[in-house]
Amino acid sequence: MRVLAVASEIYPLVKTGGLADVVGALPGALAAHGVAVRSLIPGYPDVLARLDKRKVVRRFDALFGVDARLLAAKAGALDLLVLDAPALFVREGGPYGGPSGKDWSDNWQRFAALSQVGADIAGQGIAGWRPDLVHAHDWQAAMTAAYMRFGPAHRTPKVVTIHNLAFQGRFSADIFGSLELPPEAWGVDGVEYYGGIGFLKAGLVSADAITTVSPGYAQEIRSPAQGMGLDGLMNGRADRLHGILNGVDTDIWNPAIDPSIVRPFSARALGQRLASRRAVEARFGLDQDHAPLFVIVSRLTWQKGMDMMIEAVDHLVTAGAKLAVLGSGDEPLEAAFLAAADRHGGRVGVQMGYDEALSHLMQAGGDAILIPSRFEPCGLTQLYALRYGCVPVVARVGGLADTVIDANEAALGAGAATGLIFAPDDPTALYEAISRAVALHGDRATWLAMQRAGMRADFSWTHSAARYAALFRSLLPAA
Repeated sequence: MRVLAVASEIYPLVKTGGLADVVGALPGALAAHGVAVRSLIPGYPDVLARLDKRKVVRRFDALFGVDARLLAAKAGALDLLVLDAPALFVREGGPYGGPSGKDWSDNWQRFAALSQVGADIAGQGIAGWRPDLVHAHDWQAAMTAAYMRFGPAHRTPKVVTIHNLAFQGRFSADIFGSLELPPEAWGVDGVEYYGGIGFLKAGLVSADAITTVSPGYAQEIRSPAQGMGLDGLMNGRADRLHGILNGVDTDIWNPAIDPSIVRPFSARALGQRLASRRAVEARFGLDQDHAPLFVIVSRLTWQKGMDMMIEAVDHLVTAGAKLAVLGSGDEPLEAAFLAAADRHGGRVGVQMGYDEALSHLMQAGGDAILIPSRFEPCGLTQLYALRYGCVPVVARVGGLADTVIDANEAALGAGAATGLIFAPDDPTALYEAISRAVALHGDRATWLAMQRAGMRADFSWTHSAARYAALFRSLLPAA
């Protein structure tokens, strides 16, 4: 089966979050099920610089008013189609905004162009290749399904995956005339969304199947509380909605061979984690002792519960623990974490920004990882933590609840507990979870059992890729 994936980022070429990890890992996992994936991505500078091979397979004289080329390329094992449109994608800053962090004002144009090219490939094929199915990821690529629906490729199956429903690609209605869609695309069953235009919404109403990145999140987004204004649509299309848990690339996230950690280890040699712990303590200016070391690797935002975490820092230190934080996000939260580090020298350390290698080291050296999200479609961080023997302390939401087994009496007695889950999402419940974790850490045998249970869990792509392959095949026309 030939599948065209369309996405705005892909690991290891460009990454802002878990979306890139999934888009980068899924092609390899699907190959084992007879699915060959080519991924269409924007030609950001970092992408163009890392292509192993490239060949121009199509030129566009006026793609939304700009010159562009479509490159067939390879990057390691990735089979890519790269939209090389310098006026749209060659800029300083990140994939979605400038150095100041503010979104590009023409993001609608940038990702409409990407989506239109995806639909064009689906309809006409490219260099003797044409996909049997198109898989679009998040709002930046969701319009691919809309362009296909209202164009020549309307019969080609279309799947849209929601990685985070909070990000929807909403724009004013006055861009409709520039989207190069027919008049009938305007309406509640098309691109119109609360008087404006919704890229994700347009993709969801056009898709033959919708997936989310965990079963729990597939149910949550059908409620007004988590539906982000789209719960009615989700309920109306519930028969097309599938929750498929994300997996982990076990070649990249493997403590036995990870070059980013100080000393390799396994579930049978957890004592080797100490070397990475000492490296984390040194990197963050923390005291080197035996106190439980909590880590955070996260965007510092309300969604991730980081405002609650700020309230819990003093409690964590008073309970006898330490904290290392890696992340960036809202300026007030960044400032609050830096202030906490100043207030608790040797007990709280903070590094702003993101560092892939450091995130691996923190998973290998931390005793527990804190993920107090208010909503979490899947979460890959807790899956990495489980694989590295870093016990997750998580909120009972979405994919976090799907993947962590709480250390209640029954689970502990059965040797099945892998972490701690708290609810509701408020500071008091978080305080209690931290206190429980500190107490459990003091029981060496129990803590080791939790670490080993987490490391035994299988969160590879094996099962999830099989589900994607089965879904894709169910959408193909009968032979």
